[in-house]
Amino acid sequence: MSQRKQILLNAFSMNCVGHINHGLWTHPRDRSADYRRLSYWTELARTLERGLFDGIFLADIIGVYDIYQGSVDLTLKETIQLPVNDPILLISAMAAATQHLGFGVTVNTSVEAPYTFARRMSTLDHLTEGRIGWNIVTGYLDSAARALGQSGLGEHDNRYDRADDYLDVLYKLWEASWAEDAVQRDKTARMFADPARVRAIQHDGPYYHSEGYHLAEPSAQRTPVLYQAGTSGRGRKFAARHGECIFIGATDKAAAARTAKALREASVAAGRAPDDIKIFVGITVVPGRTNAEAEEKLADYLDHASPEAGLAHFAAGSGIDFSRFEADEPIDYGTGNAIQSVNQLARQKGWTKRQLLKELAIGGRYPLVVGDGAKVAEELIGWIEEGGIDGFNLTRTVVPESYVDFIDVVIPELQARGAYKTAYTDGTLRHRLFGNGDRLPDNHPGSRQARELARRW
Repeated sequence: MSQRKQILLNAFSMNCVGHINHGLWTHPRDRSADYRRLSYWTELARTLERGLFDGIFLADIIGVYDIYQGSVDLTLKETIQLPVNDPILLISAMAAATQHLGFGVTVNTSVEAPYTFARRMSTLDHLTEGRIGWNIVTGYLDSAARALGQSGLGEHDNRYDRADDYLDVLYKLWEASWAEDAVQRDKTARMFADPARVRAIQHDGPYYHSEGYHLAEPSAQRTPVLYQAGTSGRGRKFAARHGECIFIGATDKAAAARTAKALREASVAAGRAPDDIKIFVGITVVPGRTNAEAEEKLADYLDHASPEAGLAHFAAGSGIDFSRFEADEPIDYGTGNAIQSVNQLARQKGWTKRQLLKELAIGGRYPLVVGDGAKVAEELIGWIEEGGIDGFNLTRTVVPESYVDFIDVVIPELQARGAYKTAYTDGTLRHRLFGNGDRLPDNHPGSRQARELARRW
C-alpha cells in the first residue's frame, strides 16, 4: 500500500481583530481583541507547535476596506481588518517561544525598497534559525495607493511586472552578494569576513535600480521560503516563476484540482518541476467531539457571525460596492483591477447579493467543514487526494478555541490515518516543506541567477 501524503498545515491569521470570518470577535469566548498583547501571540505559537503546525501564515493589508457603502463605517464597527498592526514585529517573539514553527509573513512589494527589505528578511531568517517565509503581494486596494502618496492603484498586470523586477533585485542581494565562504570569524587573523568574497550587486531593471552590498551575512535559507497567492492569468505566471508555496481559493475539490493542475503545468513551463510548488487551500473547520456537538458549536458561532461584514470584505477584493444592489439583482462583476480571481469566481457562480450573504454566513468565503474528528479528517484527506493540493491555511473562528479544538479533535484522527506527521523534521522551513535542503533548488530563477553572478567572481 502506498504511503499517504502528509498534509501540510498553516494557521491563517492576521495582526488584527477581524481577519476572515467576520463578526466572531463578539463571541464571549473569543480573545482576538487581545491581538495587541505579545502574550496572545506567544501563547498561540506554542499552541500551534503542540499541534505540529508547519507554520503560521500572517496576512496583512496596507490600506482600508472602503468600497462597501463608500465608507469605512462598517469596517470600523465590525473591525474588518481595521485596526491592523504590523505582522513582522510579532515573529521574533513567537520564534523565541517555539523551536519548529514556521512563519509566513505578508509584505507588499509596493511599500518598501528591495534593498532594505532584503536585510529585514535576512535578519528574521537568522533570528528564527531558518524558519521564515515571505508571502509576496502586490496590493489590491486603491486606499493603500492613495495613502502611500500615489494617484491610485497601478494596473493589475503591471503590478506583477514591477514585482518580477523587485524579486530580481532581492535574488542578487540574498544569493550573490556574499560568497558561501565569505564569513571567516577568525579572531586570530582578525578576519571576520573576507573582503574578496563580498561584493556589491548591480541591478538596472525596468523599475528598480540598485548598487550596493547586502547588509546581512548569509542566513540559513538565504532566500526565505516564497509564498504567493496570485491565480489570475498574470498572477499564475508570477507564481510559476517564483512561488514555492501557493495559496489558492477554491469552493470545492474539483475547482481546487483544476487550479492545482494549471499551476503545476505553469511551473513546468517556467522550467521547474510540478512538485516544486506546494499548494494550500483556505478552509474553515468547526470540529466537535461528536457531530452533534460540532453542529451546536456552528449554530452558536453563526449567532455571532456577520455576513454583511463578510460582504464588505468581499467588496474590497472585487472592487464592487454590493450595497448598491437589490438582493436578487444581477451583478456585473467585470474584470476589475483588484483581485481578479475573486471576480472570476463570483462571475462563474453568478452570485447575487442574497447568494453572497448565504455563502458568507460565517463571515468568510472559504469552504466550511463541520463534524467530529473522523468526519473532518476524511473530508480534509479528500481535498488532498481529489483536489491535487498539499495542505491548508486553516482560518480562525473563535480564538484560540478553533485552533485548540482542531489540535485536540482533528489531528489525532489525521495521524491515525497516516495523513499527518507525528513529529517535526529537523531543519529549516524550506527543508521541512520540501525535504531537499535549506536553499532554493537549482532550477529556481533565484538560484539560477545566483549561479550566473557567481561566475563573475
